[in-house]
Amino acid sequence: MKIYRVMDNISGEIFYGVMEDKFYPFQEDPYLLFCEGKLSENFLSKDGISIDKLKILAPSEPTKVVAIGLNYKGHAKEMGKELPEEPQIFIKPSSAVIGHGDYIVMPSASKRVDYEGELAFVIGKRCKNVSVEDASKYILGYTCLNDVTARDLQKKDIQYTRAKGFDTFCPIGPCIATDVNPVSLNLTTLLNGEIVQKSNTSDMIFNVYELLSFVSKVMTLFEGDVITTGTPAGIGPLKSGDEIEVDIEGIGKLTNFVR
Repeated sequence: MKIYRVMDNISGEIFYGVMEDKFYPFQEDPYLLFCEGKLSENFLSKDGISIDKLKILAPSEPTKVVAIGLNYKGHAKEMGKELPEEPQIFIKPSSAVIGHGDYIVMPSASKRVDYEGELAFVIGKRCKNVSVEDASKYILGYTCLNDVTARDLQKKDIQYTRAKGFDTFCPIGPCIATDVNPVSLNLTTLLNGEIVQKSNTSDMIFNVYELLSFVSKVMTLFEGDVITTGTPAGIGPLKSGDEIEVDIEGIGKLTNFVR
């Protein structure tokens, strides 16, 4: 199942649901259904909403986005760095989150802004100190994310906060896919239609279950929070007017524009 979060362009009302010939909203909160083990299409409204009346939003409203640095062997090699012994985590603020079709805004403080196509996952229920073996029980599903980075500021600063935290620097979407196997998914990033990143999640150093367990031993994770899993090799710069797409097998394509 692919869960979308959308806004009615007329009323401003926000819905979670499934996109087919029309949009079919959930009749109950999907996070509550997930916690109760009842998340299924049985709880969708039979009355669909015309898709042309809707705007696709970021698929969740995270209190935080926890990101992972150097989690692909290929990316570590391209950056000339040793493989980490444990996950390297940092935070992207919720104010950086935008959705499918939205604009990434280039900040005047940076002369080089890069794309980083990534697989991310959405927490389905509050958790803390989760074992690797139990991690899948807390994952609502998987989505695409672009960890947009001011590369020059990242090199200049000791911490990643400024380089990773500008408004619009965290596109997420277009949906949450609940039925994919995150251990082996093809990931492709396209810049103006040309492939710039092409890899598979099997190249990760730490898989999604290890990442959730590690992060949950540092901080409490709430429903809707997002953990993004690092980028493969092939990072590069964006410029105004670009179209950037993150396409992940079984999930879909996250498309954004740059200005």
